[in-house]
Amino acid sequence: MPRNVLTGTRIRERRMMMGVRQADLAHAVGISPSYLNLIEHNRRRIGGKLLNEIARRLEVDAAALTEGAGAAMLDRLRVAAVGHDSAEQDRIEEFAGRFPGWAQLLADTQRHIRRLERTVEMLTDRMTHDPFLSASVHEVLSTVTAIRSTAAILIETEDIDPEWRRRFHRNIGDESTRLAESAQALVNYLDNSGGDDLLRNSPQEEVEVWLKAQSYHLAVLEGPDPPSPETVIAQAGALDSASARDLALAYLRRYRADALKLPLEPFCEALEVLGPDPGALADRFAVSATAVFRRLASLPPERAPGPVGLAICDGSGTLTFRKPVEGFNPPRFGAACPLWPLYQALSRPTMPVRGVIELAGRLSARFLTYALCLPRRVGGFGGPQVFEASMLILPAPPGEQGQPVGASCRICPREDCVARREPSIIAHGF
Repeated sequence: MPRNVLTGTRIRERRMMMGVRQADLAHAVGISPSYLNLIEHNRRRIGGKLLNEIARRLEVDAAALTEGAGAAMLDRLRVAAVGHDSAEQDRIEEFAGRFPGWAQLLADTQRHIRRLERTVEMLTDRMTHDPFLSASVHEVLSTVTAIRSTAAILIETEDIDPEWRRRFHRNIGDESTRLAESAQALVNYLDNSGGDDLLRNSPQEEVEVWLKAQSYHLAVLEGPDPPSPETVIAQAGALDSASARDLALAYLRRYRADALKLPLEPFCEALEVLGPDPGALADRFAVSATAVFRRLASLPPERAPGPVGLAICDGSGTLTFRKPVEGFNPPRFGAACPLWPLYQALSRPTMPVRGVIELAGRLSARFLTYALCLPRRVGGFGGPQVFEASMLILPAPPGEQGQPVGASCRICPREDCVARREPSIIAHGF
């Protein structure tokens, strides 16, 4: 049902919520109760002066009566209805117009559920692969074992020399302090993990936080005479560790090289003509498709062709760079889905791979991906070749069937997947 057709329903709901009788409202705006009844049952259209007068009497903006629930809320309600065949999706607008409070509650609940899903993904990734978490848990368990051993000696030995007893007591005190500090550090770490999914517990994460703060676009390196990457790093106060500065410096050098080959303005002009086709753009500027991947992912948000993500891995399959997009958040510590086009490209160097993928989960987000694996460094004819695979992530075109994939096996609900390597912690999906 068109949204503007429901104006009468919104008038009726607003009037009843305020406790105004139909006859009283009709008299106040100068029409008959029967005519107002036809309006409230959507049998007569309304606009202009009469609509404004009714809105004034009901103490509401006229747009709220004609437009009803906002588009963002309706979109969230449609997302909440995914997978529920019993939901009357053709009546979402009517529901939001008649019960705006319940609609807002349902939309907020949907958004909260999505945040919890991302937290589960993130914590699962950390619990499985995060070396800091493993070391912290090991520290706590080792300290508990030491305290337990010392306490057992004190309990089981009756004739301990007073000097040794004092030593054991001092040891218990020292270990208890260490346990409290280790436990507090672990709790703080896990508490932080439940918030922003970009933390700063490793050099790579420091760089990700820094890049995200700039929307992955480094305007300072654009143009004909930018400062050196070393100067930019020296002024980047958010990069605390030397390792993070080294990683960021390598990233900036590559960024600057891409910006020289693909200048911002000519690249954006070509993008408007050719669209986000990496092959066509690569031919236009005589560069590799992977350089186009990186350039598309580093455009300012207002000039990008929609949400653009990027994942890069080395020859071992370890992700060395990740720019997530909504609905596709690659795991930070590896163990990603082997069905990604990224890994197909890794097994077929120099062969481009294009594919639409559908992420497992309640929302089943779809994305168009381009992947390519190229040698990053070549150690001569007799030396080793270091390969790097890159995958560009774009919004999927409508109607094209997607290949089912997951983020990682531990949080993928597809039980019959041929590539599953470990059981999922999700019994029935989100």
